Amino acid sequence: MNQPTDRPDLDLVVRGERVLVASGFQPREVGIADGMIRTIEPLGAGLVGERVVELTGDQVLIPGLVDTHVHVNEPGRTHWEGFASATRAAAAGGVTTIVDMPLNSVPPTTDVQALQLKRSAAQDQVFVDVGFWGGAVPGNAGELRALWDAGVFGFKCFLLHSGVEEFGFLEPDDLEVDLRILAEFDGLMIVHAEDSRAIDHAPSPHGEDYAAFLASRPRGAENLAVAEVVERARRTGARAHVLHLSSSDALPMIRSAKRDGVRLTVETCPHYLALAAEEVPDGATQFKCCPPIREADNRELLWEGLLDGTIDAVVSDHSPSTADLKAFDTGDFGIAWGGVSSLQLGLSIVWTAARTRGVPLARVVEWMSARPAALAGLTRKGAIAVGHDADLVVFEPDAAFVVDPARLHHKNPITPYADRALAGVVMTTFLRGHEVDLTRPAGRLLTRGLS
Repeated sequence: MNQPTDRPDLDLVVRGERVLVASGFQPREVGIADGMIRTIEPLGAGLVGERVVELTGDQVLIPGLVDTHVHVNEPGRTHWEGFASATRAAAAGGVTTIVDMPLNSVPPTTDVQALQLKRSAAQDQVFVDVGFWGGAVPGNAGELRALWDAGVFGFKCFLLHSGVEEFGFLEPDDLEVDLRILAEFDGLMIVHAEDSRAIDHAPSPHGEDYAAFLASRPRGAENLAVAEVVERARRTGARAHVLHLSSSDALPMIRSAKRDGVRLTVETCPHYLALAAEEVPDGATQFKCCPPIREADNRELLWEGLLDGTIDAVVSDHSPSTADLKAFDTGDFGIAWGGVSSLQLGLSIVWTAARTRGVPLARVVEWMSARPAALAGLTRKGAIAVGHDADLVVFEPDAAFVVDPARLHHKNPITPYADRALAGVVMTTFLRGHEVDLTRPAGRLLTRGLS
């Protein structure tokens, strides 16, 4: 509702019984001016603003989510996804900041010129704030410092074929060379950790049998690659981040590395926390991703890794494609594109799985907002705190809905969650104190060190 005043102190005031602040959910009033949180007071303080939003008893206020693993694919493969469609989906799902991956766009973001092309493509069509990762590929070691100086948040590499020809993969020795370069300026390397040789020796995937596909991407391949990342980070002192961990077998070595002081962080994704291999129907290629969705017992160990802090964050790995690339006509896991689209649904997916395990919403928000923000160095994102950007989400944790792919803002409405009942509904998303209007892009392009 709107509250008229002659001389409002603030642009926006949000009042509610359950506002997520540093001490947990508390009755608070949040005052916002010029896009930033200026004050947080106990409920009843009577803050005055040009607009006042009163939360209902069913609603909570949480910080906007930060998703540091999103494949937007523009320019070059905009028919897979694009900045407008991806950021609409993000806003609808309570995500107020994304960091875009350097591959699946053409050209990939492996030099400053390509970064400039991507920023030009994104300009004036983003509905949330957008940052960019650079890429580390064979032959571009000399470009890494220039990309860093141009404002990328870090560098992504693969340790096996990336799925697209224009983004090559690094051998472990090449990874170490690049890590030594990054250590000179404290850059961050984020790694798709599956071992190429182990994959080469695994059975080839083919046909509709999900079990055959799962056997083609064994846990051992992931474990070997994670071990390489750990040891190369240990030798160089560089910061390294393991992307989309799916193998719970790797958790003990990750714990050990962190205990030893290796500068290592780890993420997992909603699909690894909510889905299980035993439930994937044969031919249902909308479930295909790499590394794959593994067994239910593995899933539960990933939850344990989150709860004990071994896994740092939960991000989407939103990796969309067109329907034909998913090979729905044949259901052949061997040829289908490997990627899950969940950018709009991530909060509800994880919250649905968390509440059945007795995990509080505050922990979920920490994994999906504060922790990814810290990973990327986004110091004004990820919390409802004075001095932070006023990126806020009104969320109804006890509401429920059934996923209708036609209602998603993703360019290609393909999802393994179709017809699935989920808990938690995003009611309103605010970006820097303004309610996101999905017809008027108002997001900003972020630069490391200036965001």
